[in-house]
Amino acid sequence: MNVTIKFSLILFAGLLMTSCVSKKKFTSLQSELDAANKDLAKCGQSLSDYLNRLSACDQDRERLRTELRNAQGTVQLREEQMKDLREQLADLRAQRDKQITQVEGLTTLSQSATANIRETLAQLEQKDKYIHMLQMAKTRADSINLALAVNLKSVLSEGLDDKDIEVKVDKTVVFVNLSDKMLFQSGSANLTPRAQEVLGKIAQIVESRPEVEVMVEGYTDNVPIKNACMDDNWDLSVKRATSVVRVLQNNFKINPNRLIAAGRGEYNALASNATAEGRATNRRTRIIILPKLDQFYDLLNPNNVPK
Repeated sequence: MNVTIKFSLILFAGLLMTSCVSKKKFTSLQSELDAANKDLAKCGQSLSDYLNRLSACDQDRERLRTELRNAQGTVQLREEQMKDLREQLADLRAQRDKQITQVEGLTTLSQSATANIRETLAQLEQKDKYIHMLQMAKTRADSINLALAVNLKSVLSEGLDDKDIEVKVDKTVVFVNLSDKMLFQSGSANLTPRAQEVLGKIAQIVESRPEVEVMVEGYTDNVPIKNACMDDNWDLSVKRATSVVRVLQNNFKINPNRLIAAGRGEYNALASNATAEGRATNRRTRIIILPKLDQFYDLLNPNNVPK
């Protein structure tokens, strides 16, 4: 476009310098030049429009290429998902076939199982009376233990510190935990005067219950002991238990056939021996009031089922 304009100016200058060119022709040429310039401007505008459209087309092409790549990635992902679903479907079908086979096997076994169930039900019907008897015996034992625990708490609560004595019902037995400082002199199996009072109250309850036995268990902490009278904590725990049993027999006339003495040493601890409080808790004597074993086994004898 610039070359054309320069050419036109040179031509125009040449025309001015030529005396043979008429004014009319000059005017005509000027008009043609203006028209050419207008056409040239239009062509430049069209060229700019086409360049813009070409740029837009290039951008659309890149966008479409990006969308195509994304679409291809999505298609690949969907194909992988379809492959996984096909594999899962195959597994489910295999499981279904396996379950069908198992059901067929169970159907075959159900006939013999039904016969076994009928036989079992018949046996259970025969044992209903026995079970009912055991349930009644348990209920009766629970009631007796509860009443026994209440009586013990009542007689032992008078003038005694709750920290030194504990009465509990555990399953089929009632037990009393007594601290060692209340029963014994330190590091020995010699009973204190206060122990006589406490054991006397317990003996009153035991004497009124001839159907029970009494087990006395001695416990210690884990501090080693060895002297002229004691070899170790096992020895101390046993001797403390036998001291209590002797008092119940000799001083309070409890039938020795109903008494059991046992030592548990430093084991079966209730608390950690790492602290003074824990060791004090572990040094204890447990008096367990439990049904006589022969009466217990009588309950389990099927021959005693009511007819």
